[in-house]
Amino acid sequence: MQQILKLLVPVTLLLTACATTKSNGEKGLKDYYKDYFDIGVALPTRNFSEAETSFFKKHFNSVTAENAMKIQPIQPVQNQYNFAPVDSLVAVTRRLNMKMRGHTLCWHNQVPDWFFKREDGSTIDKATLYDRLKTHIYTVAGRYKNDIYAWDVVNEVISDKKEEFYRPSKFYEIAGADYIDSAYTWAHEAAPDALLFYNDYNEIDSTKRSKIIQMIRGLQAKNIPVHGIGLQAHWALNEPSESQLEQTLKDFSALGLNIQITELDMSIYPKEHQSREWDAARDKNTLYTNDIANAQAEKYAMFFKLFRKYSKQISSVTFWNISDKHSWLDDFPVKNRKDYPLLFDKDLQPKKAYEAVIDF
Repeated sequence: MQQILKLLVPVTLLLTACATTKSNGEKGLKDYYKDYFDIGVALPTRNFSEAETSFFKKHFNSVTAENAMKIQPIQPVQNQYNFAPVDSLVAVTRRLNMKMRGHTLCWHNQVPDWFFKREDGSTIDKATLYDRLKTHIYTVAGRYKNDIYAWDVVNEVISDKKEEFYRPSKFYEIAGADYIDSAYTWAHEAAPDALLFYNDYNEIDSTKRSKIIQMIRGLQAKNIPVHGIGLQAHWALNEPSESQLEQTLKDFSALGLNIQITELDMSIYPKEHQSREWDAARDKNTLYTNDIANAQAEKYAMFFKLFRKYSKQISSVTFWNISDKHSWLDDFPVKNRKDYPLLFDKDLQPKKAYEAVIDF
């Protein structure tokens, strides 16, 4: 019998709202985009203040668990599932009548060591990996099949290296690329009504984008149940350009699949992909100046102009975190550096970027 770890995360609910400037009144971000696409937010599993809860009730109609559904947090020990944090978030989405996305069933990061090893520490074979992955997908996707309408089934399997196609992960090392097909098949069997997405970052790079499209076309040719493309959209003030983003959306639209922007934020720093230490000579603790706020607003306005243009293909846009109070970009990729990547400041007040996004 599976042992369920009982870690309850209570959530306080309050249905009032706060906002300023044009956002005064009852309309939230989701209301401005009700004729275009859903507006989502990635949430941690923790206690929410009344202000936070009322805030995301007002502005969002879709929720993604920031970390709690990844393999390490939800199954840290074989057959011991930590469902309580996710159950708490599911309860919130039910009470607030919001949709929920699942993130993610198969990812090379945040996987516990046991997943790939025997008791003696040696690497498992393909059959054992398949048994463990199938059990995990059946258990997790099956448990939430009535609550989660879409899953990021496979996450980040395409390599960033131009000369390399698939990322050389432990999944790939043990099973080759076949595990990708199987993951979608098992997810569809466990949750037959869910939309199944492939999710990746740096999708604006033409080389990586072409590899993603090649993989998806291969899955389609084999009738593998993949229904959509998730564009993470961890972007920055310096990228993408308008032409680069439009080409990206055009190329993915040609697949004929659902497109979702799954993890949107915009760093105020030039884009870097590798973690590094703080360099005092190179890295100043940049203040969120008026010039930066204006530049960020202009860039966000461009993003959403194109999202609206491609809204027949785009069904959802999800922000990765609620406000500048907390972002995964704080300390990443540069340690001890604060970032300001979202539409709302640390006090949940709308920034110039918010006003730019709703002004159309």
